[in-house]
Amino acid sequence: VLLNVPPIQQQFHWDCGLACSRMVLRYLHPVSEDDFEKACWELKLTQSVWTIDLAYLMHHLQIRHRFCTQTLGVDKGFRTQNFYKKHFDTEEDRVNKLFQNAESQGVVVKQCSVSVQEIQAHLEQGHVAIVLVNAVVLTCELCASPVKYCCFLPVGQKCFCRKPEYQGHFVVLCGFNKSAGSIYYNNPAYSDRVCCTSFRNLEDAWRSYGTDEDILFVFKDS
Repeated sequence: VLLNVPPIQQQFHWDCGLACSRMVLRYLHPVSEDDFEKACWELKLTQSVWTIDLAYLMHHLQIRHRFCTQTLGVDKGFRTQNFYKKHFDTEEDRVNKLFQNAESQGVVVKQCSVSVQEIQAHLEQGHVAIVLVNAVVLTCELCASPVKYCCFLPVGQKCFCRKPEYQGHFVVLCGFNKSAGSIYYNNPAYSDRVCCTSFRNLEDAWRSYGTDEDILFVFKDS
C-alpha cells in the first residue's frame, strides 16, 4: 500500500505539524490556502503546535478524525525536557483546556495505545495518519544519510548543539510493505520524496518518551 499523499516541506523549524496537515488535506479534501490560513488564525495557532491543535484543525475543516494518545493533557514530566521547557508554563494551561473542551467541541480524542496492525488496517482503507515521533530516533532507509535533528532548523541556520535526547517532529504515514516489514511516510523536512523505515524503528521513534504515542488518524470519507 502506498497512498498518493503529496510531500509538502515545512517553512520554519516549528511548523512541521501544519505542513503535515497541508499534505493530508491536499490528499483528502482540497482546502484553499486562504481557508487553511483562516482556520489557523481562528484557532490561534502559534509557533507551538501540539497534536491536539491538529485535531482541532481537522475538526474545524470538517475532516473526520480520531486522535489517540497516552496522556489526556500535558505530562508534567516534560517540564524538564529541553524540547518543551521553553514554552511549558505558558502552554500547559492552554493545552489542558483544549483536552478538557474537546468532547463538547466535537473533537475526537481517545486515551489508548495503538498497534502497528491498527495503523496498517487504517492505511489499507486509503486513510492516512499524522504521527508525533522523536526525530533523533527515526531513520529513513532510503535517504543517503540519516536525517539529523538540526535539519529542522530554519534554512541556512547551523546547529552547534549537542545531539538532544528528544526532538519532537510530525510525519504523515502513507503506506506500508507488510512482507518487507516497512512503513512509508512523508517527512516535512523534504519536498521531493517518500521516506521508508522499519515498523520497529517507527515504533521506537513514536513510543519515545516525549511523544505520548500521539497519532492522529484522518479519514478519507470526510
